[in-house]
Amino acid sequence: MSKPAATFIPLNIAVLTVSDSRTLAEDTSGQYLADSLIEAGHHLADRQLITDDIYQIRAVISRWIADPDVHAVVTTGGTGFYIRDSMPEAVSVLFDKSIDGFGEMFRLVSKDDIGMSTIQSRAIAGMANGTGIFCLPGSSGACRTGWEDILKEQFDNRTRPCNFVPHFMRTNPSHD
Repeated sequence: MSKPAATFIPLNIAVLTVSDSRTLAEDTSGQYLADSLIEAGHHLADRQLITDDIYQIRAVISRWIADPDVHAVVTTGGTGFYIRDSMPEAVSVLFDKSIDGFGEMFRLVSKDDIGMSTIQSRAIAGMANGTGIFCLPGSSGACRTGWEDILKEQFDNRTRPCNFVPHFMRTNPSHD
């Protein structure tokens, strides 16, 4: 006898855009992520846009990490090599555990769209206090790739053989 399909568990996801040149009204990448997570059935816990400053980034993300109602954070921007691109340096010190496969998979799936330029992506992810933090580049295309090809499935508790939801909910899934 097969088991019934699991019921979808919506997550509370915060979106942070890091940009020195855009306003919230011009933020197509952050808007794409917010719209996509809502369309997938999740809740937008918060959305902010700040400048690319290590300490501002850490302050905002630390508040979300400390909030037990925020399951995941998705950021856009600050992952390049320009002098003010500091997302990986800002967030990596906050991680309890890094999710190395995220950056690796992001670069792999991005290669189809941007070729070897994907080597310049510093997409990064990790877990802190049970909250997932996933940092994407600032372009709308990169956010679309990250959401559609990786995060959408990994934020869905029905994805098998595994997904991130049990880690965000601080539960131990059965592996049957």
